[in-house]
Amino acid sequence: MAAAEMIELWRGGLRESVHRGHAVVWDQGGMVAAWGDPAAVIFPRSSCKMIQALPLVESGAADAAGLGARQLALACASHNGAALHVGAVGDWLGGLGLAESDLRCGAHMPQDPAEHRRLLCSDQPPCQLHNNCSGKHAGFLTWNRHHRGNADYHLPDHPLQQAIAAATAEVCGETPAGFGIDGCSAPNFAVSIAGLARAMAGFAAASKGAGQGVRGQAQRRLVQAMVAHPDLVAGEGRACTRLMQAMGGRVAVKTGAEAVFVAIAPERGLGIALKIEDGGTRGSEAAITALLVHYGLLDPAHPVVGKYLHRPLRNWRGVDVAERRLAESFPGPG
Repeated sequence: MAAAEMIELWRGGLRESVHRGHAVVWDQGGMVAAWGDPAAVIFPRSSCKMIQALPLVESGAADAAGLGARQLALACASHNGAALHVGAVGDWLGGLGLAESDLRCGAHMPQDPAEHRRLLCSDQPPCQLHNNCSGKHAGFLTWNRHHRGNADYHLPDHPLQQAIAAATAEVCGETPAGFGIDGCSAPNFAVSIAGLARAMAGFAAASKGAGQGVRGQAQRRLVQAMVAHPDLVAGEGRACTRLMQAMGGRVAVKTGAEAVFVAIAPERGLGIALKIEDGGTRGSEAAITALLVHYGLLDPAHPVVGKYLHRPLRNWRGVDVAERRLAESFPGPG
């Protein structure tokens, strides 16, 4: 099945660009709605960090290390590398008797403007704590310390990554099609859009109280941590943080590189997953916003909807020159 047209850019009365993609909405009864190809196989990238954090909680490693909601939110985060994030991950590692050098995620300049400027002005290089995945890797190290694993916890054949592969298969209801290496050097397991949405619906059901046992408790704790600390999950100015703040802790959302987005809506028992084929963040942010509004999870009058979906695009002189629009069939009935 071909990708569906989702988000359009109009300029001068003509359609200039179109973002096509795949999206699935799932609940405990099965697939609620789909656009494009539900069977399309993708790399979920960072949208699946709550799945990658399941072994951390389920194994007892999180409790043994005394982790609270802030650390669990960081384990699911793609943060800005602000001082808030860098300090929190550094403190987490220090409490374990570990250091920045124990991380295997690599370093990059932070997205946070203030921290970026501080490093430039002080002529300091970024460290691995600035990596947007350092919280996830701190979670990996916590598991690894608890299980006395070898230092290279990021390699695909490490017991931790094998546990993550098993958890991915279980919550998605399918065997991963393979794996690729993510930007932070950890494996990223390929699944279908439908499988990813099914996994998010499982987190939603568990958070609503339907999840039982160790798995359900872990899913619930991770979602609760995300919605309690949206500033840690992404950061100031980011879509994940802004959308979760706009929904008042009712819904967890998480982006991934190459235009993947997921949402977990416990009140409705819904899981949402989408992928924009061209990898454009503009398209994925608009598409997830449209679906959140469509399913009554986000107030259509909230300013965040304008920012990501309806607000005109302005040129460098502040003149409105273009606009985003929903494609005719998206989001459609649901």
